[in-house]
Amino acid sequence: MNPDRLQDLIYRGMGRAALKAGLVYDAYHPAGNAYPCSPANRFLQLRAAFNAADPRFVRANSYGHPLWYGVFDSAYTTPGDYLVERDSGRTFFIASQPPLLPVVTILAARIISLYRPSSPSGFGVQAYGGVDLATATPLLLNWPASMLDGGNGGGARYPGDLPSDVRLTAFTVLLPVLSFVVPRIEDLITDDLGRNFVVSSAELSELGWRLSVRQVAS
Repeated sequence: MNPDRLQDLIYRGMGRAALKAGLVYDAYHPAGNAYPCSPANRFLQLRAAFNAADPRFVRANSYGHPLWYGVFDSAYTTPGDYLVERDSGRTFFIASQPPLLPVVTILAARIISLYRPSSPSGFGVQAYGGVDLATATPLLLNWPASMLDGGNGGGARYPGDLPSDVRLTAFTVLLPVLSFVVPRIEDLITDDLGRNFVVSSAELSELGWRLSVRQVAS
């Protein structure tokens, strides 16, 4: 069978399955670096369902695993698009649409902003020489992302630490591929919970960006 014909049949089959099992979602295609799920970026309404690598829908996803497989007609969507459930606001971004295979999506439960700090303006008794978020360059504003504990125990302990000393932990941030932004080490992140982070590593793969970030004091 012609691969294009087979892919078209898969699209139609997934769309029909979503009509039976899916909920109503709005699809958004980000334009610019701010508010990707704004009404101006909405281009499609569709039904979609999501499963945790189980097409029979007999088990839920486990804690700490943001990857879900999407069941919907993906003929009009592309990696980087967002799907937002109409009723609950539950948000996914499309990480990959491999031919003849399920659509890979990421549950984006947090809203983040990404900034690039400016150079220090001075030191000592002169102007403030540290990082000032007010002077940083915004790279992403109000962007849905996955943010989960990085699992490294929050960093090393030192001999002088007291038992009650708190170690600021690490997190993993997942974002879609972004053609207009390249995150790098020492970029700053804020989230919708009021927390602050600094990027310690940035990896780009076919599924998008994976950032290791360290929480910092507010």
